Amino acid sequence: MSATSDHQQRDQQQLRADFLNTKREKKMRNRDAAAAIGVTEGEAMAACVGAEAIRLLPHFIELFEEIPLLGPVMALTRNDSAVHEKDGVYEKMSHNGQVGLALGEAIDLRIFYKQWCFACAVIEEVARGAGKTWQKSLQFYDLHGEAVHKVFLREHSNHDAFDALVARWRDPEQQPGMKVEPVPPAAIDKPDAEIDGDGFRAAWKGMTDTHQFFGLLRDFGLSRTQALRLAPPQFVRQVDNSATRAILEQAVANALPIMVFVGNRGMIQIHSGAVGNIKAMGPWLNILDPGFNLHLREDLIAASWVVSKPTSDGEVTSLELFDHEGNTIAMLFGVRKPGQPELAAWRSAALNLPLAASMAEVHA
Repeated sequence: MSATSDHQQRDQQQLRADFLNTKREKKMRNRDAAAAIGVTEGEAMAACVGAEAIRLLPHFIELFEEIPLLGPVMALTRNDSAVHEKDGVYEKMSHNGQVGLALGEAIDLRIFYKQWCFACAVIEEVARGAGKTWQKSLQFYDLHGEAVHKVFLREHSNHDAFDALVARWRDPEQQPGMKVEPVPPAAIDKPDAEIDGDGFRAAWKGMTDTHQFFGLLRDFGLSRTQALRLAPPQFVRQVDNSATRAILEQAVANALPIMVFVGNRGMIQIHSGAVGNIKAMGPWLNILDPGFNLHLREDLIAASWVVSKPTSDGEVTSLELFDHEGNTIAMLFGVRKPGQPELAAWRSAALNLPLAASMAEVHA
């Protein structure tokens, strides 16, 4: 081992020790413990390679499409403001180039493998009731050290299949550490005057599928929040940031099935179905249902918009939440099958949410 690599090895050992000590002493989750010592979660987990973590080969598509072998598990996708946890089986896995799908009855994913950088299997001791148990998971991180997706085994998962998968995809190189790149600054919107606003509004009105919206953003050089500001006014309403709690409470009261999207650069995870147990705990607004948990930081919602997009099946309405940098936190829809109009009860609930104060003044 060279002097340089020996020095790096000692640095990784110290990082791992600081990370584990912070977790234990402050009773923090991995992400928060890593932030507390000034590193990303990916860097902290990579420092644990050779101990709690096993580095996996970066053959992400082939590896990930074997996860159905694990049986029922818990899928977790998060961003800075929301955590989406879903129990179920990974099914109907496919990919086209670097974009993948999982279309299971419970676990529904849109996967962007181009963003993936580091994968590991983690076997760590965690508290469980009055005792402790071993928690097994597969964890995937992007180039910036941020978690893209995690797969946690449950007691009734196929643990033998997990062990075989890890052995099959184990990287011969088990040195700890990963290099990360800083998150690039948020793109600055073009001045509105430089946007072909009339062309954009005409294109919005001409949409026949919600997925065409991404092409509109690209073609007209718009961020999502700028697009909402410049949209045809009959299709958008900025609503009060209490809207999420209000519409979830209506969904519970009216047994209204909804879709909840949470994503990051490398993954979007979707829940479809009824919700039942809504509970606020400090800044967190939670859905705590069997098989589905959502944890949403209401205090980090900077803007909430009700958005209608034309489709060949009629307009589709969403509630879209953004943070202070314009990043999407979460999106909510009424449950809808292709070829069917959206639920009238969902549309009515969304369109009757209270306007944001700035919008209410305009409409006064």
